[in-house]
Amino acid sequence: MANPLARAQYLLAAHTPSQLPPDGGFEVAFAGRSNAGKSTALNALCQQNALARVSKTPGRTQQLVFFDIPPTTDRYLVDLPGYGYAKVPKDLQAHWQAFLERYFQNRNALKGLVVVMDIRHPLKEYDRQMLGYAVNRGLPAHALLTKADKLGRGQQGNALQAVRKELKSAFGDIVSVQTFSGAAKLGVDEAREVVGRWLEL
Repeated sequence: MANPLARAQYLLAAHTPSQLPPDGGFEVAFAGRSNAGKSTALNALCQQNALARVSKTPGRTQQLVFFDIPPTTDRYLVDLPGYGYAKVPKDLQAHWQAFLERYFQNRNALKGLVVVMDIRHPLKEYDRQMLGYAVNRGLPAHALLTKADKLGRGQQGNALQAVRKELKSAFGDIVSVQTFSGAAKLGVDEAREVVGRWLEL
């Protein structure tokens, strides 16, 4: 079956709420700490090498980056700014905090959140915060445990079970989780099916 996400293309980057596209249609947002593999995951889902820039400098995404999916005019993937190692001034951090909170609270088009985390370092404070935003809105969330190819099969399974247990105790059944590797094409179809369902593609 053809992958509709393969048509995704860059639309715009928003630094303030006024720069966001009209609030209609369907959006799926992608969040992840710096260096968690978010750009690689987006590229793998869309079968493109350079849709989302893969940077050697963590924390490069400094806007909400929107990708639309032709021929539809109201389906978007949204790349959220990554945090962790990013050397970001405190006032800019405050700006992003307020912008993201407003986006999650008020954005009607937002249908789901994918949180990308390195399987070797999952559920850091930022990951929990982003999942909390989605859960508080009643939005479904899906955790991608990336770089799974760095672990053996047994370690992958153990990590998946541990994260699943912790997510269930913290958030109930609203957050799903899977192992993933963009480099090894592991779990790509499963993740693509989740995103496609939320976007009603």
